[in-house]
Amino acid sequence: MFDDFRDRVRQLRSEHLLRDTGDHVLNPDMGPYARWEGPPRDAAVLIPVVADVQQPRVILTLRTSKLSTHAGQIAFPGGKIDADDGSPMHAALREAHEEIGLDPLAVTPIGELAPYLTGSGFRVVPIVAEVAPEVQLVPNPDEVEDVFDVPLSFLMDPENHRKQSRDWNGRPRYFYEMPYENRYIWGVTAGIIRSLYDTVYGR
Repeated sequence: MFDDFRDRVRQLRSEHLLRDTGDHVLNPDMGPYARWEGPPRDAAVLIPVVADVQQPRVILTLRTSKLSTHAGQIAFPGGKIDADDGSPMHAALREAHEEIGLDPLAVTPIGELAPYLTGSGFRVVPIVAEVAPEVQLVPNPDEVEDVFDVPLSFLMDPENHRKQSRDWNGRPRYFYEMPYENRYIWGVTAGIIRSLYDTVYGR
């Protein structure tokens, strides 16, 4: 499966970067950057796919409960793009190294997805990357409570993409959720996973 997935990502054409993707797709009345005034804040995340021949896996993190935003939620390694990063790819690799000790030398970028627009005011660029199977990860306890992986086949199965809603400012706000074993993947992370599926397999 991994070779096919990697080839599909590599063959993406430039127009895929123009896809409209974000929290507002399921909530058109909310609009992008709904809770932020002014220009969006640029961020990047790494979608690290462990190139296991038997079962490729996607690395995810559980954020610590002491963080100021999205505490205790499941996320990809990533964060805001700093002025000296130079590109979303460098920002994603830097953040992955800081958060989970992922050695950039063990990572081979495969492709970039269209920016995901969040209701909290971020413009997130996902970077899809191949990670060597023997990689060693060391989570930063100030940011990451746990590191785990989920089979790529599970995440790329639309049967596992459930639409749910919660009340927000008196209106239902819709989002994806992808429960896996004892893990609850939802919100922006699940939205990016769905965007990855739509981009790679839904064309």
